[in-house]
Amino acid sequence: MKSALSSPAADERGGGRSRIPFFDQSDTFRRLWPEIEENCVRVMDDGKFSHGSMVAEFEREMERYTGARHVVGVNSGTDALVILLRAAGLRPGDEVIVPAYTFVATATAVVHAGGVPVFADIEAHGYGLSPDAVADAVTPRTRMVMPVHLFDRLADMEGIGRVARAHGLTVVEDSAEAVGMRLHGKHAGLLGAGGVLSFFPAKTLGAVGDAGALLTDDDAVAETARMLRHHGRSGRTLAEFPGISNPTVVVGGNSKMDDIQAAVLLAKLTRLDADIRRRAELSRRYDGRLRGLPGVRTVPGDAAARPGEERAVYVHLVEVDDRDGLVAHLDAAGVGTEVYYPRPLHLQPCFAHLGHRPGDLPRAEEVCRSAVALPLYADLSEERVDRVCDEIERFLAGRTR
Repeated sequence: MKSALSSPAADERGGGRSRIPFFDQSDTFRRLWPEIEENCVRVMDDGKFSHGSMVAEFEREMERYTGARHVVGVNSGTDALVILLRAAGLRPGDEVIVPAYTFVATATAVVHAGGVPVFADIEAHGYGLSPDAVADAVTPRTRMVMPVHLFDRLADMEGIGRVARAHGLTVVEDSAEAVGMRLHGKHAGLLGAGGVLSFFPAKTLGAVGDAGALLTDDDAVAETARMLRHHGRSGRTLAEFPGISNPTVVVGGNSKMDDIQAAVLLAKLTRLDADIRRRAELSRRYDGRLRGLPGVRTVPGDAAARPGEERAVYVHLVEVDDRDGLVAHLDAAGVGTEVYYPRPLHLQPCFAHLGHRPGDLPRAEEVCRSAVALPLYADLSEERVDRVCDEIERFLAGRTR
């Protein structure tokens, strides 16, 4: 039987070169296993495996890291979005402007919170929500705008903020990918009423299952979020069994973070800044090899940072004329990729009732046809980055023959 900490690269060598997975953190877990094991033993000794003292400790450490007044641990980034929207005051039927180019949870969270998603296009030279498109999408029913920080950069929060103030809109952030990103020293998720973090395993700070958090500087938003995550109960519930008998003030749900996930995240948090630096190094290596190749656009690498912006690379994305051909070539060569995202949200079947048609939001549709994410994680070697780039060059050379 294979060890849980065995190396996929070693297991897959066989007679040829090892496969390069899109994501792998086995080396990280090997290095951190003593700390993870110690934290897990503390959970077992404590005897409370959900919503316990390890979660409370993780929340405090994330407050220190992000500078947030409040971090509220929950069981997924998606639940964090739903809770944030409700806690920030979304009412049934309110419209929330969201980008058409993002993961579907951005929009479905609006629906689960009782609102109506209104899709807007993204920037011409990036992947964030376009402030001009936001202004065009405002109606008398619009209550909130939810920019998404994607891949390696923040959305244009200053431009979006100006539009929001002009129309009296609340800004909430889908900052699920944005751990370590800051604007003028303020962490992503703290640039409006609140934001979220996802700790899905492949994220920059990833758990070993689903986990997430809401972060805010607003005391009222935090108080409501804490009730919503634990069946709407008031008072202290974290790390306390008696909290089950507290009065139910609002209709909440069961979105408590598991302490085992907090145990893993606390250990990995000690390496977070080093992992962010490592991802940046590898992303720059990709840029250096791929920039200027015919048929390839390294949009994230080419776009200048906004004043005061601190980036953190979660995904290294490129746009390719023949994206699907490249994906097939890389797969045959043993390189894993992911398509972010194959279909824009306004054209997803679940939102067909909103009446959108192809061509409505052209930039989002264009990116969905051309964008692909390459392997990027702290355990990835420079040699493997070069091998990915070699295969991309080989594919492009074959197309020009």
